[in-house]
Amino acid sequence: MEGAARVKSIYVYPIKSCRGICVPQAPLTPTGMYVCFRWDRQWLVVNSNGRAYTQRTAPKLALVDVELPTDAFTDGWKPTNNSFMLIKAPGMAQLNISLTKPNGTADGVSVWEWSGSALDEGAQPSKWFSDYLGKASRLVRFNEESETRMVDPDYACGHKIMFSDGYPFLLLSQGSLDALNNLLKQPVPVNRFRPNILVDGCEPYSEDLWKEMTINKLTFHGVKLCSRCKVPTINQDDATAGREPTETLLNYRSDKVLRPTQKSQGKVYFGQNLVCKESITEGKRMSVKVGDSLNVHNLFASCADAAA
Repeated sequence: MEGAARVKSIYVYPIKSCRGICVPQAPLTPTGMYVCFRWDRQWLVVNSNGRAYTQRTAPKLALVDVELPTDAFTDGWKPTNNSFMLIKAPGMAQLNISLTKPNGTADGVSVWEWSGSALDEGAQPSKWFSDYLGKASRLVRFNEESETRMVDPDYACGHKIMFSDGYPFLLLSQGSLDALNNLLKQPVPVNRFRPNILVDGCEPYSEDLWKEMTINKLTFHGVKLCSRCKVPTINQDDATAGREPTETLLNYRSDKVLRPTQKSQGKVYFGQNLVCKESITEGKRMSVKVGDSLNVHNLFASCADAAA
C-alpha cells in the first residue's frame, strides 16, 4: 500500500497543554533515547505539589501562545545564550525563557503515573504562570540526563517520552476530521485534537489500521488507538468547554461501536498513537517534513484487532 497519504501539517507543543506551533519540518531528537519531535512537551506547568496542570484542570492554558526561533526546527541547530522561547497570553506581558538549560531543579514533579525531578525555570516564570492561572504554579523542563519516563510496555516496550500524555507521536488524517465535521453543526479545527502529524490523501479513519509505516525513511508503528479525554471539547480560542465533538463521536467512534466484542469502557477514539523505531543519533539526523509521503507497509485487520 504505497503512497497512502502525505504529511499535510506538523505540530510541536513545547509546553504541555499550551498552544502548539505549526512547522514546515520537525527534527527528531538526536539523543537516541527520546525519539520524539524536538521540543515537543519538553516543558510542563505544575502546581504547588509538583503535579502537572493540563487543560483538563486549567483550561486557560489553551490561550498560552508559544514561539521558538525558526532555526530551532532545522537539523543540527543548537541554542545559544541569546536563544529564547517566547510565551504570551491575554492580559500578560511577554515572558522570555532561555533555551539553555536552567541550573535549578524541582523534585516531586508528576505526570500521570510518573514522578521524578525536573529542571526548574525559576522565579519569574513561576510568578507569570501563577498570576495568569490564579493559583501557585511553576514552569519545569524535562531533565533528559537524569530522568526516564517509559511508554506503557503493554503497548510499546522500551520507548521513552518526556511530558506527553503517553506516547511520542499522535497521527490524525484530514479525512477523519472532515468526516467528523460533516456531522457537526459547528465544525471544529484540528487544534481540538492536538496531533503531531496531520496527513491527507487517505480515506477517513484509515489511520486506525496503520500498523507499520514509513515517513522520510523513518519507520513508525501504530501502537494504540487514541482514546480522547475532555480536551477536544475545549474551544482553543476562548478556553470554554462544551459537549462537542465528543457527543457526536460517541455515536460512531466509541469502543462499543468499534470494538463490539470487547468490554465497553465508554472510550472514544480519534487518531492513532505512534512510536518511531529508528535510533536517532548525532550522526544520523532525521526530520519529518510537510509534503513527505507516508507509505503503509502493514495493516491491522480491523479496529478490533488494533490495540486500544
